Amino acid sequence: MSIPGPGGQGLQLTPFRGLRYVAERVGSLAAVTSPPYDVVVRPDGLRELETADPYNIVRLILPQADSPEARHRQAAETLRRWQADGVLAPDPEPALYVYEQRDGRTLQRGLIGALRLSPREEGIVLPHEEVMPHVVEDRAALMRATAAHLEPLLLAYRGNGHGNGTSGNGATGPGTDEPGTGGVGTGGAARVIESAIQREPLLSTTTEDGVDHHLWRVTGPADLVAVAADLRHHQALIADGHHRWATYLRLREERSEPGPWDFGLVLLVDTARYPLRVRAIHRLLRQLSPDDALTAARHAFRVRTIDGPLPRALETLAEAAQAAQAAQAARAEPGAPNAFLLAGDSRFHLLDRPDPELLTRTVPEGRPEAWRTLDATVLHHALLDHLWNVPDTPEHIGYIHDSAAAVEQAERLGGTAVLMHAVVEDVVHELARQGIAMPHKSTSFGPKPATGLVLRSLTLG
Repeated sequence: MSIPGPGGQGLQLTPFRGLRYVAERVGSLAAVTSPPYDVVVRPDGLRELETADPYNIVRLILPQADSPEARHRQAAETLRRWQADGVLAPDPEPALYVYEQRDGRTLQRGLIGALRLSPREEGIVLPHEEVMPHVVEDRAALMRATAAHLEPLLLAYRGNGHGNGTSGNGATGPGTDEPGTGGVGTGGAARVIESAIQREPLLSTTTEDGVDHHLWRVTGPADLVAVAADLRHHQALIADGHHRWATYLRLREERSEPGPWDFGLVLLVDTARYPLRVRAIHRLLRQLSPDDALTAARHAFRVRTIDGPLPRALETLAEAAQAAQAAQAARAEPGAPNAFLLAGDSRFHLLDRPDPELLTRTVPEGRPEAWRTLDATVLHHALLDHLWNVPDTPEHIGYIHDSAAAVEQAERLGGTAVLMHAVVEDVVHELARQGIAMPHKSTSFGPKPATGLVLRSLTLG
């Protein structure tokens, strides 16, 4: 995506004084990190992170108290106390940060910085999903209280170079036999990143999931100019963090004077060099039993009970989705290529071949066919809204990235887990370029940056 914004400005990534953990004050850097706030599985994952270290970042991104106001106030007080006690300290000068994640053959590198905020109509930062107002309101209240950006968004752009790293799905990119070697990409940002990783990292840690994380600081004026000159020719897709981006924009609108709120903390990844992987986000229907879900769906979907365990059931879901997509492309079968896997009663049930008449009645017109046939579109409009009458509120629907966690919680609550198949990445980009938002929580791009390695205090600039 190499379309500059108005005046050729494009992406404007600026240095900032990173707020970071002081290694000597915590048990380990790995013990104070967390996945992004919306990936933490609650309550088990939250409890595990809270007990990992008294200074774990989850106490800031997901504070626990009796009311929203108390939670946000607690996070702000905790952040101030940790800074006063020297647990968190600012770097001496503004910088961009090269961030690397490595897990076996999976390698991702990008730049963390403060990105100038821009509305959708400028065509510089492209969202691809709708957002839930209550989540934006919660994140906005937290950011107001802490005056900080506690975790970077993940943004994807396509640079000018060819791939020379290892892709997010583990496939070695073209241009080199070894990941991360050579200088295939000639863009300014790529050159700066390749130069930085030759130095000793600012920090290194390995998290519990076996992923190695490294951070380097970039402060040289020539390097910063090279990055700025390169990025101003590009636009980016929000890969992860739509609610936080919407929150950034809301908080900027609340201020009449230019300042630090005009920028948001992001990780920019050049997917020409380090392709991201796309996974599904599953639904937990807390108050709908599998029996009720299946009874309501039988007259409008083909329903089959399939063999487990979970990995085998997910393979069957993928096979069904791919077969339906191929049939639709060949016009061998009518209808939409949708498939869902239901769980929660110690069995797995495959739903596919939705009734075309049902989709005609329930899926809104006036959108591209690619949007109308998305699994998330059909799920929310045909199943949740029409057949199941499940309101999209936190009391009724949970959004869970891990399939096993979704199934476990459904069985514990007597609810239904709806397991989804991942969206094809090309569809995401095409809809984003058209300005068409997918239903919220349609995709999960990754690898996601670990939360807690570098924060941005808006009082530091």
